[in-house]
Amino acid sequence: MLSKRVIPCLDVRDGRLTKGVKFVGNVDIGDPVESARHYYEQGADEIVFYDITASHEGRGIFLDVVERVASQIFIPFSVGGGIRTVEDMRAVLLAGAEKVSVNSAAVGNPDIISQGAAQFGSQCVVVGMDVLKVGVSEQTPSGYEIVIHGGRKRMGLDAVEWARTCEALGAGELCVNSIDADGTKDGYELTLTRMIAEAVSIPVIASGGAGSPQHMVEAVTEGKATAALIASIVHYGEYTIPDIKNYMADKGVKVRSVW
Repeated sequence: MLSKRVIPCLDVRDGRLTKGVKFVGNVDIGDPVESARHYYEQGADEIVFYDITASHEGRGIFLDVVERVASQIFIPFSVGGGIRTVEDMRAVLLAGAEKVSVNSAAVGNPDIISQGAAQFGSQCVVVGMDVLKVGVSEQTPSGYEIVIHGGRKRMGLDAVEWARTCEALGAGELCVNSIDADGTKDGYELTLTRMIAEAVSIPVIASGGAGSPQHMVEAVTEGKATAALIASIVHYGEYTIPDIKNYMADKGVKVRSVW
């Protein structure tokens, strides 16, 4: 059985680490470069970096910040925000990322997934999915809808259907973020995570809502995710990466050891 991954998420706005609740009320909480180095040294399996306003503001990602983070860590590094073309993907990879995450741009132009996979390999292409619980309807039979531009624009696109499409186009991984759970620390949206994990054969990262190590255990067991994204619980010093991994291991979850 593959080890389950623990992945700190760095949401970055104007070059600074930020955090909000349900995609609003973001506050400045520090330097993303220092935080990335700190989590790497603690034993994080990967780092995810999102420039959270790039798509909404119609600009490219801050490559200088990506380069500075990449120079400080030696674990897989995924970068998203404002990536619209294969050329944008290439620039991010050349800046030091191992993976690129597309979200809003992929919904508008799904071909970017297949183009990126053809150019760089599926293992480089992550599709980020921001999802809102809306109830079952003809348009959204799963009860979950894809939302883009940092939670600002509902698309009328069923989340499970979109997940299957992304896999078919060549995505190597899906990061499923519940807007309803984001930043609440009340636990992941396990129903959503499990539905998508059961619908595809590629890895699924649970995102949004982690408030304790137990929530992460639930994400990779009940939710059937292969990894759990965390933010608030480590950004504010409530838990360390070793705290989380040791707890998960004690509960029978296979994790990579902390050096």
